[in-house]
Amino acid sequence: MSLSAKARMQFMKDLGFPAMLSLAKATKGKRGPRKANPDFGPPLKCATRLKEIMTRHYYLSRFAPGARPVAWVTSGAPVELLRAFDFYTIYPENHGALCGAQKMGPELCAAAEEEGYSPDLCSYARVDLGHFFSGKTPAGKLPKPDILFCSNNICQTVVYWYKVLAHRLGIPLLMFDTPFNYGEITEANIAYMKDQILEMIPVLEKASGKAFNMERFLRLAELSKSTSQLWGQCLETMQARPAPMTIFDAFVHLAPVVSLRGLPVARNYYEILLAELTDRVARGIGAITNEKKRLMWDNIAVWYKVRDFSELFAARGMNFVAATYTNAWAETIQHLDMSKPWESLAKTYSLVILNNNLEHRLGLMEKMVREYAVDGLVVHSARSCKPYSLGQYDLKRLLSQRLGIPAVVIEADITDYRFFSEEQALTRLEAFFESLEAA
Repeated sequence: MSLSAKARMQFMKDLGFPAMLSLAKATKGKRGPRKANPDFGPPLKCATRLKEIMTRHYYLSRFAPGARPVAWVTSGAPVELLRAFDFYTIYPENHGALCGAQKMGPELCAAAEEEGYSPDLCSYARVDLGHFFSGKTPAGKLPKPDILFCSNNICQTVVYWYKVLAHRLGIPLLMFDTPFNYGEITEANIAYMKDQILEMIPVLEKASGKAFNMERFLRLAELSKSTSQLWGQCLETMQARPAPMTIFDAFVHLAPVVSLRGLPVARNYYEILLAELTDRVARGIGAITNEKKRLMWDNIAVWYKVRDFSELFAARGMNFVAATYTNAWAETIQHLDMSKPWESLAKTYSLVILNNNLEHRLGLMEKMVREYAVDGLVVHSARSCKPYSLGQYDLKRLLSQRLGIPAVVIEADITDYRFFSEEQALTRLEAFFESLEAA
């Protein structure tokens, strides 16, 4: 790594970014506050801190090449291993969500399609490939990676997507292969995954120029575990009535546990968020002003419609208090055991919701409906995410039959709004609203 590059990155961290942040705050002050929506309670104060953290993360990433090794990572990969080698990590899925929220999805997807990639591919993949081909991003600029790190515990698409990047960039690709759990996880599968992790260590040593340090790894893994546990505790505050935040808030506040897991800044952030949510619960402050019905969301967010959906449901006194998507980063973390680091890391990452059978998912959703006192279910059938959307109509039917709650399926895409019909979604939702009110 270059000494001058390290010095430049340190300078931007200590002086450059704080100066940019001060200028941004001064400019924002001149614009005045946004008009409050009476359907919502007071906004979360720590949202300002969240924006600073994520802006800083993307800003400093520009100066990482040459100063630190850079990795692009899938959301389901065991990032704790990379942390031990001081990789600067970028998550293309998180970046895809940002592009979707900024309504850049169709433009970047089209850039990938012009290179011959099918419109039927996951739009996270198309957004990322579109960014790769065009250089366009709302984050300013992303650093080129030294290594790619993926896991197929969320889908197979990431494997082929990252193979394309590895071929185009001429860099190593590490893949953590997690056998699908048709029933209980087997010891043979755990041993297979453990061996993979151990085989990755020499590759990461070569890519980073650093020797593996077990003590450092365990410390960072513990930091990652406590971060995910804090996130889970934040979500549990939404069992209160009224809930102190909405799932639409949680979709946004999820960013650090995805992108910065294993770093002190992420754990510190969730300590702040948890304290604020706990205080709101104690004082009876709800995310919406008139919480009549409590809902659960299944699948990834429709990023370009987060605000619109939030306002649509809040206006009817309906608050989303649980989601299988936000729960995924807390669901399996209890398996991480520092006395058996490799075996437990394998279990933690292979038992995630998308690497499990539908019976597991049905049981998880039933449990969440009961714990969060859910009155209705909204299922997002995401055109992009086929593994997540598989079996949803059956899950909807079974949950409605077993628990007696209304449910609706809306068809959309996570970032590409060319495949979203506003009229169809609203028609289905109006019927859902009527059934909820009649229940």
